Amino acid sequence: MVLRSRAGSWMWLLLAGAMLAGCASPRRVPAPVEDRGTVRPAVTAPAPAPAAPVVALPGAENAGKPGYFTVRPGDTLIRIALETGQNWRDVARWNNIDNPNVIEVGQVLRVAPPGSLPSDPTYVARPAPPPPPAPAASAALPPASGAASAPARPASAPAVTAAPAPAPAPGPATPPEDEIAWAWPIANGPVLAGFDEQKNKGIDIGGRAGDAVLASADGKVVYAGAGLRGYGNLIILKHNNTYLTAYAHNQMLLVREDQSVRKGQKIAEMGSTDSDRVKLHFEIRRQGKPVDPARYLPAR
Repeated sequence: MVLRSRAGSWMWLLLAGAMLAGCASPRRVPAPVEDRGTVRPAVTAPAPAPAAPVVALPGAENAGKPGYFTVRPGDTLIRIALETGQNWRDVARWNNIDNPNVIEVGQVLRVAPPGSLPSDPTYVARPAPPPPPAPAASAALPPASGAASAPARPASAPAVTAAPAPAPAPGPATPPEDEIAWAWPIANGPVLAGFDEQKNKGIDIGGRAGDAVLASADGKVVYAGAGLRGYGNLIILKHNNTYLTAYAHNQMLLVREDQSVRKGQKIAEMGSTDSDRVKLHFEIRRQGKPVDPARYLPAR
């Protein structure tokens, strides 16, 4: 019994020693593996794409010069022609535009006829107007300095005066160049709205649908259509190098482009296209700038 007990005690001691030895031994952690033979490429940001080249729009070298127009957002060739007092077909031809619906914001268009600008090779300056005639010399002139004096008249002799020369008969009045004798575009009708350079570039005349719209002066039709927003069915007449007239909101157009018309000729019928009521919107433009028609039309 004693031997068996001692043997068991030795077994327990050996087992306890083994366990203590296992707890005391340090835990081995494997070292990190580093591959020194492979070089990792450096991470760099992608190079920026090259900037697109700036392409100058046609005519950019003429921006701001007299006789040229820079296209703004919303502009059309018809509106540009109206604002510069030209025929839109001429503007298209002067700028080699095949499609009048394709123009770009920032594009610079020529809006003056060839030969009319100092930079044109064929430019010829207009001669200066002649000076006004000098006033007629007086019939009685004082004697020149140093000249012999005329003998004095006797005191009793009556003074003799030269009869004044008759004034020249007035000739016919010459109207200024390009001035026009205007007529009302509607025979009868109230003025609904007057001229306002910012809000209303002409006058609005009331009437009934179908009333005759008349040419305010002799001229040529440079536009007839509905391609200008806010004007409806529109007619534009060119009367000379200075004046255009515009007739808007018609229900029917009775003339075509390039047609010549006479003062008082019926060119359209009053309507309400692109308008809130039946009316004629009438404009007079002097060198493309709107002016107050009331200053040009005769009194009724």
